Amino acid sequence: MSDLHPIEASEIHARRERVFLVISGLFLGSLTMLNILGLTRFIDLSFSVFGFDIPMPLAVGVLPYPVTFLCTDLISEVYGKKRASNVVWMGFFLNIWVALILWLGGILPPEIAMDPATGLPPEGTDGRLFFQVQHLAFGSVIASMTAYLVAQLCDVHLYHFWKRLTNGRHLWLRNNGSTMVSQLVDSFAVMTVTHFYANGLPIDAEADLWPQLWTFILAGYVFKLVCAAVDTLPLYVLVRWLEQYLQVDTKAT
Repeated sequence: MSDLHPIEASEIHARRERVFLVISGLFLGSLTMLNILGLTRFIDLSFSVFGFDIPMPLAVGVLPYPVTFLCTDLISEVYGKKRASNVVWMGFFLNIWVALILWLGGILPPEIAMDPATGLPPEGTDGRLFFQVQHLAFGSVIASMTAYLVAQLCDVHLYHFWKRLTNGRHLWLRNNGSTMVSQLVDSFAVMTVTHFYANGLPIDAEADLWPQLWTFILAGYVFKLVCAAVDTLPLYVLVRWLEQYLQVDTKAT
């Protein structure tokens, strides 16, 4: 007796849908982590090269972000542009869902007295941690919704532009070419929105603003570029394996 569900046309169809579920689930899970953890902590990955100090302040939420681009590139390569765009839109609506739950959690009873100076419950009171996370996550969600939609759609369209231009050859070129542009768009948008809308960056008010903003923008961009370069080999390996495992011709997608 077949183990297939009636909605599954064949074993290979079921296999393709399971793999799609895993990749899209990893994409959406990474995106949710990004928005919840977002600005809760900044880490310092600064380093020195030939005596020059290179500042690398990164929001902890940026750590899972490169995985989202690997996932959309995999879906683009194996399942095509339409499915990749659908997953991007699903991620956009997931951002709205996260914001809705955070908003509901803040308005439901009991009503909590807020400290006018901070806009948060007083130190040591129940609910302060939630409202701290809510404040930072709202800023992260608004910033990422603006940047994410533009950057991810840019990534998908550029990926397929390079794929058409090279007649399906040079996977490394479309992987890195699409990501380089889309992640610059994302880094600029998310940092400027985070600062001007949410005041979520650790900015020194006594120093010039834009040099500090560019430090955050370029630090995030360089981190994402390095991750994009590193994920080129895994992308090649995964695409070739999935071509065999799912019996698909990626040049046709």
